[in-house]
Amino acid sequence: MTTIARIEEYGDDLRAIRHDLHAHPEIGFEEQRTSSIVAQLLKQYGVEEIHTGIATTGVVGLIHGRLGQGKRIGLRADMDALPMEEESGLPYSSVNAGRFHGCGHDGHTTMLLGTARYLAETRNFAGTVVLIFQPAEEGLGGARRMIAEGLFERFPCDEIYGLHNSPQHAPGEVALCAGPAMAGADFFDITVTGQGSHGAMPHYSRDPVVVSGALIQTLQSVVSRNINPHDPVVLSITQVHSGSAYNVIPQTATLAGTVRTFSDRVREQTRERMRTLVAGIAASYEVDIDIEIRDVFSVLENAPVQTELLADAAREIVGEANVSTDNKPLMGSEDFADMLKVVPGAYCWVGHSGNIPVHNPAFVLGDDILPIGASLFSRLIEKRLSPGA
Repeated sequence: MTTIARIEEYGDDLRAIRHDLHAHPEIGFEEQRTSSIVAQLLKQYGVEEIHTGIATTGVVGLIHGRLGQGKRIGLRADMDALPMEEESGLPYSSVNAGRFHGCGHDGHTTMLLGTARYLAETRNFAGTVVLIFQPAEEGLGGARRMIAEGLFERFPCDEIYGLHNSPQHAPGEVALCAGPAMAGADFFDITVTGQGSHGAMPHYSRDPVVVSGALIQTLQSVVSRNINPHDPVVLSITQVHSGSAYNVIPQTATLAGTVRTFSDRVREQTRERMRTLVAGIAASYEVDIDIEIRDVFSVLENAPVQTELLADAAREIVGEANVSTDNKPLMGSEDFADMLKVVPGAYCWVGHSGNIPVHNPAFVLGDDILPIGASLFSRLIEKRLSPGA
């Protein structure tokens, strides 16, 4: 592995930054402290243009190379934490109750800051680097809001790149997948309104709990009987809420969940079938059922050319043997997908020490990833924005 020597020299600084961010996590659109630290550090590093307040807490910095004019390449990191408690036992664990960097966004932010420091020092490129520190990746639409507020009109990019930590890959391994790489996601909420009664007199009720059971069973038939088995789709009901007493049949029940697919065609087919089945169940049980389906994440599609360019830069940092480009797409979702719908680019996964999955209360991000990610982004810029590239 040949991470950039200068970045390794300030590795302790990167670890200190991440540990501080980790101890003070903030959820989507509330990243006031985080964005303030990002802006302060960018200024300290000599980044000449720093723009704040985009999508409430987003930050964009511009670094111009010393080798003349050239392309404009965007690098993006997400800043938000998850609304959950931390159980990692780390000495720098979250001090904010119900807030936890359980997905590693503190590391993503730190890696992009490390990149900014190196590129602002060296400027060994022609063109402009657009550093995008994005709020609210965790299902709140931070990327879409930045785009809606004119991100790419104000800061045009010819290409854009992002990365995510991965405890499923070995430390220093970089994994990529051209084409659809992460699923699009819908979130759905279902409300069943029946008729409540005494639990000893069920014949007076139209029981929403029984209806919910039928819905849970029936909706699984969308995957098993309506979608072509060659088209991957996941339909998961993740919440069921109803009732408040042992002897009362409730009036209402609510269900919620998510659908993941790799194509808009399958996504729409799934939505239509869900609505049809819900209407049928409502008629059968003589209850009212409302269903709301929300498009939360687009399908993340890596452009083939940019995928190979990112892989080529990774090979120089972690070695040929540690770069794989034939990975299977993941059913997880990532709102960097919305940026890739506007600007061609690519997204990769970078392995680190620790094997506890993300979004687990005991998740730990290995600090070994910090100089790797910063070196990968920096080398990518020096290769893509070399004069004549």
